[in-house]
This record gives sequence, C-alpha cells and structure tokens, in this order.
Amino acid sequence: MDLLTIAVGLLFGLILFHGFQTVRLRGKNFPPGPRPLPFIGNLHLLGPHPHKSLARLANIYGPLMRLRLGSKNTIIISSADVAKQVLQKHDLAFSSRSIPDALHAHDHFKYSVVWLPVSSRWRSLRKAMTSNIFSPSRLDANQHLRTRKLISYCRTADAVDIGRASFQTALNALSSTIFSVDLADPISDSAREFKELISNIMEVAGKPNPVDFFPFLTIFDPLGIRRRLSVYFGKVIDISRSLIDERLEKRKEEMNDVIDILLSMPQEIDRTHVEHLCGKLEMDDKFGITLVKAQPLRAVPIPL
Repeated sequence: MDLLTIAVGLLFGLILFHGFQTVRLRGKNFPPGPRPLPFIGNLHLLGPHPHKSLARLANIYGPLMRLRLGSKNTIIISSADVAKQVLQKHDLAFSSRSIPDALHAHDHFKYSVVWLPVSSRWRSLRKAMTSNIFSPSRLDANQHLRTRKLISYCRTADAVDIGRASFQTALNALSSTIFSVDLADPISDSAREFKELISNIMEVAGKPNPVDFFPFLTIFDPLGIRRRLSVYFGKVIDISRSLIDERLEKRKEEMNDVIDILLSMPQEIDRTHVEHLCGKLEMDDKFGITLVKAQPLRAVPIPL
C-alpha cells in the first residue's frame, strides 16, 4: 500500500468523522460560541495562555459560551451568577466529570472520589475519606508534622522551593496518617522511590494529551502517557500493597491508624481502594481538587 492510498484513506476518514459530528450535533441548543473548524474545532483559539484567550472570547460571546475542543463540546462559564446556578442549584446534574485518558491506567478513576460519578460507591468512599483522613481530628493530629517541617525549612537559612516544600509536607502528612510511615523521608530508599514515582506521575499526567480531545486515538496512545502511567501506578500499588501486608502482620500489636480503620470496613472501602489510596490522593491533587488535604502552613516563631 503506497503513501498516496494511505493519505486518501485518512482524508476520507476525516471527512466522514466531520460529517458524523455535524449531523449528530445539528439541532442541539448550544450557547453561542465561535464557529469550530473541521476536526480540530476551536483548539486553535486557546493559544499559549488559555485563561487570557477564554476571557477575550467571553467578552465577545457572553458569560456562557460553547467551544468544541477537538471532538468534545465544552461549555465555558465566566459569570458568578451563571456559576452559582450550575454549582449550587444544579450541582447534581453537573457533578460528573470527563475522565482524562491518563486516569484509565490501572483503572485509577474507579477508585477516586474525585472522578467517580455520584453513586452509592462514591458516597461510601467519600464518607470513609472524610471521616478517617480529612476529619478535623486527623488534621489536628498531624499538626506537629507540619510544624516540624516548617521549622526545619526556617532553620536552613536557604531559599525554599514552596512547591517542593508543600509536596513533601503533604506527602509526609498523608503517608503518616494512612500508613504511619514517612514516605517523604530522604534517608529511606523506599520513601525516595515512592516520592520519585509520585513526582513522575504528576509530571506525566499534567502533560496535554491529544486523546482527551480525540477519543478515537485511545487505542494508539500517541504520546505514551497511559503506558508510562501504567508502569508508575503499578509500582505505587506494589509499595502500598507491601505496606498493607506489613500492617496486617502487625495488626494485633500496633496502633489503630487509618489503614487499620479502612481495612476493617470492607463494605465501604475494600483493599483495592486502599492500595490505590496514597497515589490517588497525590494524583487528584495534580488536577486541582478542592478537597482539603491539610491546614495551611503557618509561620512558627522559634525562640532564640
């Protein structure tokens, strides 16, 4: 098969795809918006600074507009009044999210309170996390960890990378809460490996993925994002699994921390959820989740 035949086949496929999209969307009552181009839709209008481009488009088309990003229709809200209608009065109808292709690695989205649709499973998982991880008592119990981290940074007298410091402090608080282990400890080899895995997950998952705009590319995974995340998630789950096995062996002797509580309530959250838990929390944070992970860092005076 020569290149000309392949090119003609691809062109014919694109024409069919565009025609199918046009017929499928015809007659639907969408908000106003710029006319989409064939195949790419309005992706070309986003530019290097999407927030500025969207603000400029909102001045033209109003506070509620429609963009087609690749093959996906997207509604853009830029008005407080319209946002209030969506988030307060119609929150249930708009509560589900479009799941990025990256989160299909190891079926990650099935174990996340952020990405699951509203259902009994979502309610059970949310209840378990709210009661056992993000409760005020649990956050207060970790206050000394945050204070100790802040003091250590203040004593170095060096410039502090706020992003790195926040990541390490959050990882320390979460792993100490769930596993009673500091997975941000720079001395521990396993902790160093875990921290590196989480950093890799955040970096790869944060990259723009054409599959999210053109779902028919899923089988090709052109940038290899899902493939790399499958490797990273597999290693994170292996570390979590070993920590769970270790805790089960010591369960009769050790303190009653979060992992003990979660493992004792299989009707609400099973072992597979717990194995995904630590990587899931850090992954969810990368996508700007509104769940409160920890109290803000506060300056602590150090007596001289």
